[in-house]
Amino acid sequence: MNYTKITVTIENYTLEASEILIAFFAEKGFESFVELSDGFEAYIQSAAFEETMLKKESFPELIADFSYSIDIIPDQNWNEYWEKNYYTPITINNQCVVRSPFHEKYSDLEYQIVIEPKMSFGTGHHETTSMMMEFILENDMKEKQVLDMGCGTGILGIFAAMRGAKNVTAIDNDFKCTENCYENCQLNDIQNINILFGDANLFASLNKFDIIFANINKNILLEDIPNYRKVLKNNGTLILSGFYKNDVYEIEKIALLNNFFQKNIKEKNNWVAISYGVSKS
Repeated sequence: MNYTKITVTIENYTLEASEILIAFFAEKGFESFVELSDGFEAYIQSAAFEETMLKKESFPELIADFSYSIDIIPDQNWNEYWEKNYYTPITINNQCVVRSPFHEKYSDLEYQIVIEPKMSFGTGHHETTSMMMEFILENDMKEKQVLDMGCGTGILGIFAAMRGAKNVTAIDNDFKCTENCYENCQLNDIQNINILFGDANLFASLNKFDIIFANINKNILLEDIPNYRKVLKNNGTLILSGFYKNDVYEIEKIALLNNFFQKNIKEKNNWVAISYGVSKS
């Protein structure tokens, strides 16, 4: 599968301007972002890209102007691509390291997660993924039934399994991601993850879960929060990320309407992750 890379250069660059633009790009379907000193790179499947997405009039309320260039990234050895360009090991709370097979083992940390990065979302580098992993460290995973929605590389489900989850169901609507998730489960010797290709329409055939992870863009979360409630046990936990601080009101509104209450909230560089419990009423 080919990807299109958009390199965005922001005039009079500020972090706030970059974050606003990234949010707009994410709403248009861009999957991955790499921050630069004067802008960012955004990646989207080539089949889903049209240059009309980038018309200035489709970006309201911007505080900065921007220019861009377009490159086609052919389906290739993503392991080599990310190693060469971006991917370095990352540690979470001095307890877990996320690394690739080409990195040396960190023998002093309790959890070692090996990820073939390819083009799937979830290497721990993005703020949303790292916050989700912090929540996994903070919540009891032992003997839990877990759903990893929009699994990408499978990193969250793999981590939950390492932390003692009884079973994990990992779902993604990109077949390349489900393939990558399977590969990463093999790399980490994880045997209790059931990987499914699809979306929330699969829920009708699934049992209920103790914990649900969903690190997806805001619009999908808003649509699927009611569906998550249907497959979450009454004493369960829903952990969401993939949205900005400015989006919290919309997320909270839908969450409350579906009998969720906020347990904890994290913020990194304007990205947010929220943990919810289920109201008894």
